[in-house]
Amino acid sequence: MCNLVLNREYIKNWRPRYFLLKTDGSFIGYKEKPQDADLPYPLNNFSVAKCQLMKTERPKPNTFIIRCLQWTTVIERTFHVDTPDERDEWTEAIQMVADKLQRQEEERIKCNPTSNIDNMVEEEMDISTTHHKRKTMSDFDYLKLLGKGTFGKVILVREKASGKYYAMKILKKEVIIAKDEVAHTLTESRVLKNTRHPFLTSLKYSFQTKDRLCFVMEYVNGGELFFHLSRERVFSEERTRFYGAEIVSALDYLHSAKIVYRDLKLENLMLDKDGHMKITDFGLCKEGITDAATMKTFCGTPEYLAPEVLEDNDYGRAVDWWGLGVVTYEMMCGRLPFYNQDHEKLFELILMEDIKFPRTLSADAKSLLSGLLIKDPNKRCTMQPHKNLFRFKITYFNLRIDHFYEGLSSSSILNSQSLLFNFTVANGCR
Repeated sequence: MCNLVLNREYIKNWRPRYFLLKTDGSFIGYKEKPQDADLPYPLNNFSVAKCQLMKTERPKPNTFIIRCLQWTTVIERTFHVDTPDERDEWTEAIQMVADKLQRQEEERIKCNPTSNIDNMVEEEMDISTTHHKRKTMSDFDYLKLLGKGTFGKVILVREKASGKYYAMKILKKEVIIAKDEVAHTLTESRVLKNTRHPFLTSLKYSFQTKDRLCFVMEYVNGGELFFHLSRERVFSEERTRFYGAEIVSALDYLHSAKIVYRDLKLENLMLDKDGHMKITDFGLCKEGITDAATMKTFCGTPEYLAPEVLEDNDYGRAVDWWGLGVVTYEMMCGRLPFYNQDHEKLFELILMEDIKFPRTLSADAKSLLSGLLIKDPNKRCTMQPHKNLFRFKITYFNLRIDHFYEGLSSSSILNSQSLLFNFTVANGCR
C-alpha cells in the first residue's frame, strides 16, 4: 500500500489517499494509512477491470489516469505520484491485474459461455410465469423490429393465443456475460416482476432459450418523452405538472417498495397510447433501501447525477428527487439545468453553480425546481402523493412548491381525460 494523490477533477483539487490494489480488480483508497490486518470501509472504491490507462505530465508531472465503465457511464480518475518509477510501478501492476481478469473472463466464456447465467436466471425467469403455461418463442408472431442495441433487440410481437401486442426484449446471454451486465439484467427482471403501477412499464412473461433471455413486456407506443419535447421545444406548465405528478406517483411507489430508481432521464420516460407516463429501464435500481438507508455505487447518466453521487458520498432516495428536478426543468425550460460537453466542467456546474431560470417561468414553477434541485440532499424536498392532494416534505426554507400541484390529486391524474395532450402515436397498433 502506497500513498497516491487523487484528483477529483470536477472540483479541481488534489487529495492524498492510501490505495490498495487487489487481485479481484478492486482499487480502494483511504484517507489515513490503515492497518492491513483490519481494513476499514474505504473512502474510494474503484475497479480496474477493463480499464484504460494513460500517462500524462499534466496537470502535474508523474500523473496517470484510469478510465473505466461503471454501468453505462465512462468515468475517469486522475492520480499523481512523486516519481516516474512510482508511476510505472502502479500502472504496470494495474495493467497486470486488468489483463489477468480479462483472460479469466475470456476463458470462462470459452469453456461454458452461458452456464453461469443459466443457473442464476432459472428461478428468476420462472417466477413471472407461475400462473401461466411456460411461454416459448413459438407462442408469438414477430411483427416489427422496434429497437436494437449492444445486448440484443426489442421486437413488436403478437401473442397467438390472445391476439394481444407486446414488446419482446431479447438479450444475448453471451454478450450480457462479456459486458458484465448480469447483475443489471437480473435487477431489472426482479423489479419488473415485483412491481405493479400504472406509470411503470409492466412485465407479462419472461422465459429463456439456450442462448437468449426473453422479456415479454407491455407495448408502450406513445413514444419517448424526449422525442415529444424535442419536437415542441418546451411543454406548458400545465402539461409539465401532469407528467411530473405521474412521475412522482411512480417514484413514491418504488420508494415504498424499498427501491431507488437512480436513472431518471427523458430517455427513460415514455407515453402510452392514452398519453400517460411510463417509466422504463430498471437496471440501475437498488433494492432493499429503506428511508434511512444509503448506497455507494457511482452510477447514472452524467447530466442527471446528483451532487452527492459526484462527491463520492453515501446517498439515498433523494437522488431520485434530484432527477425529477432535472427532467421537470427540461420540460419547462427546453434545456438541462446544468450542461457542458466536457464532463469535468459539467460536474463542476452541478456541484457549484446556482440554478438559473427563464423569465417565462411562474413563481410556483421556480419554487418547485428550487426545492428539487437543492444540492444538499438533507435539505432537498421530497414529494408524497395522497388520495386527495399532493403533499410535500420541505426541510429547507419556506418553499411554496405545493402551489404548483394545487388541486391535483392522485386519483385525478389516473381518471382525468381533460389533462391529456395531443401527440402522435408511434405505431398504429392501439
